Order: sequence, then structure tokens, then C-alpha cells
Amino acid sequence: MPLALLALAIGAFGIGTTEFVIMGVLPQVADDFGVSIPTAGWLVSGYALGVVIGAPLLTVLGTKVSRKKMLMFLMALFVAGNALSALAPVFGLMLTGRVVASLAHGAFFGIGSVVAADLVAPEKKASAISLMFMGLTVANIVGVPAGTWIGQAAGWRVTFLIVAALGVVGLLGVAGLVPEKGRPEAPNVRNEFAAFRNVQVWLAMAMTVLGYGGVFAAITYITPMMTEVAGYTESAVTWLLVLFGVGMFLGNLLGGTFADRALMPMLFTALGALALALLLFTVTAHDKVPAAITLSLIGALGFATVPPLQKWVLDQASAAPTLASAANIGAFNLGNALAAWLGGVVIDAGLGYTSPNWVGALLSGTALLLAFLAAHLDRRSRAAGRVVARSAADASAPVAARH
Repeated sequence: MPLALLALAIGAFGIGTTEFVIMGVLPQVADDFGVSIPTAGWLVSGYALGVVIGAPLLTVLGTKVSRKKMLMFLMALFVAGNALSALAPVFGLMLTGRVVASLAHGAFFGIGSVVAADLVAPEKKASAISLMFMGLTVANIVGVPAGTWIGQAAGWRVTFLIVAALGVVGLLGVAGLVPEKGRPEAPNVRNEFAAFRNVQVWLAMAMTVLGYGGVFAAITYITPMMTEVAGYTESAVTWLLVLFGVGMFLGNLLGGTFADRALMPMLFTALGALALALLLFTVTAHDKVPAAITLSLIGALGFATVPPLQKWVLDQASAAPTLASAANIGAFNLGNALAAWLGGVVIDAGLGYTSPNWVGALLSGTALLLAFLAAHLDRRSRAAGRVVARSAADASAPVAARH
């Protein structure tokens, strides 16, 4: 494994910790600021929307500098946002800090995906991307549970100060290990936007919004769901998040490995099983052991979709992948924001803390339908290409015979 992939994973670890740790300390933050749980859920939605905005914006602004310098700037922005969140005296500033930190998220993973893919042979690209995202999954095994425990024991502000320190480590890792390769190969912004003329890029982002969004419908409100419905103590949520993180870690590795072999079949399997698991969670959430098992399964299936979706975008936008890659990371977080908001809506409607699971199942099931559509269009396009190539060959054959 190239050491640069380790550096990217370190940065991903810090980003993954801040993205997900808010779920573990959401009740503490809500109590501290005197807001409701659904209102505090805007700390999830706001972060996700910041990623959606920051991913294309900062990627475009970064086309004039090397990818390494841009990654370093993004980590510095991440540190500043988390420090502001930790020190915020009012909820509005806490939300602002979350948005500032989130602006770095999409561009970091989008640019990082391109860097990771460039470091390895073509047949290993999905695996390389999954290795970078491994930092995010390890964050859910180590960083998020530890941050949740610290937040419950010493206060959520301490958690976010530690996350800011993780960002400093990520910045130093990128500075020391990622190679300097000059500016991106296609700094012309119009070349990057040209990738969006391909309907497959839009389909991939729609699958990302709906598929991974289904996971966030459930995980955003996991603390009240597990304490109020399953009967776990608040301290046990730390270990439940470990199980979720282990599932994400394994799903990410399997998703990367099998996407290199059979991308669309892997995506069909993961999305279909995820929708079923979320439906099942509405039942298993009422019992401790089945709830824990289903939670880890949702983590595995949700993150098994990440490498194939990201590679699909890179393949479809191969001529100018940087902006499309970053936009797809934004799509992941648009799904997060949509699902977190919808989850809050159904809870506020009095449907209970398990109702977001129904929302998640519907979103993931719709993503599966879009995956079938994308595969159908891809097969039709390839078939049309073969017909054109065969016609051209037949037309040139008589000419060649006369010579």
C-alpha cells in the first residue's frame, strides 16, 4: 500500500469522527443549548448541506493549485470549524462551526479519491478508494465511540476539541506523505463541468443520495432509538456505535474488493439488502440483541455501496473526474441531510423513534431501482457502440479489398 493512501486515511479518520460523533452526543448538545432532539438534528443536516455546497465550490477553486496543497488547506479549514464548534456559546455558532468544518469534507474525499485511484493500477482503483475510506470506517470503530464516551464523561466540547486535534494530525500526514504532482491534469473548469453531460453521472449521484441517505435516516437518531425503544443505557450507545463502525469497516472492504470484480452486481446486492435490513430494524429495534445485530448489518451494507458508487462516477467521468468525484461525495451528504430531516419530520409527527427506519428503507429501495436503470442504459450504450464499430468495420472492408 502506498504511504500516501495512509495519509489520506488519516485525514478521513478525523473527518469521519466529526461527521458521526454528533450522533452519540446529540442529547447532551440538545440539553446544553436547550433545544429539542429534532432541532439538534440540524447539526447533522447542516453539516451534510455544507458538504454539498463545499464539495463542488472548493474543488473548482482548487483547480489552480496542486491536489496536495488543496488537501492541506481543506484539513486546516476542518480544524478551524471543529474548534469553533467546541467553543460555541450558543447553538447558532455551534451550527456555524459544523458547516465550516463540513465545507472541507466533500472536496477532501473527492480530490482524495482521484489521488488514491492515480496511485495504483487500473484494476485496483476501487480497492484504493476503499483504503482511503477505511479511515472513515475506522473512525466509527475507534474515534466515534471514544468521542461519545468522552462527551458523556467530560462534556461534548472536549470531544470536539480532540476532533480538531485529529485534524491537525491529518494535516501533518498529508503534508508529509502525499506526493506533490503539480496541478490537476485538466485545470480548465469547463472540462470538469463537461462530465455532467453524461446522464450516468447524474444517475450515480441520485443513487448516492438515496442509497446512503437510507443509512442516515436510522443512524441520526440512534441514541434516542436505542435508549427509548431498545432499552439500552446511554453509556451502552458507545459500544453500539463500535458495532456500527465494525460493520462499516467490513462493508467498505468487501465493497471495494467485489466492485473491482463485478461493480453493478455488488451494488444491486448491497442496496437491496440494505433496504431489507432497514425494514427489519423497525422490528428488531424493540429488542437489545437483534437491534445490535441489525445496526452492524446496516453499517456494513450501507458502506458496501460507497466504493462501487464512487468508482462508477470516476469511470463515467474519466476525462475530468475531480469535480464529479467531489460532487458525488456531496451527494452522499445531501442524502444524509435529506434523511436526517425526514427522520425528524416523522418523529415530530408522533410516529415514534423507529419511524425513520421506514424512511431509510424507502430511500434505499428507490436507489436500487435507479441502479437497475443505470445498468440497463449502460448495456444499451455498449451495444450501440458495438453496432457502430461493426458497421464502420464492414464499411471499410470493401475499400481495403480494392487496395
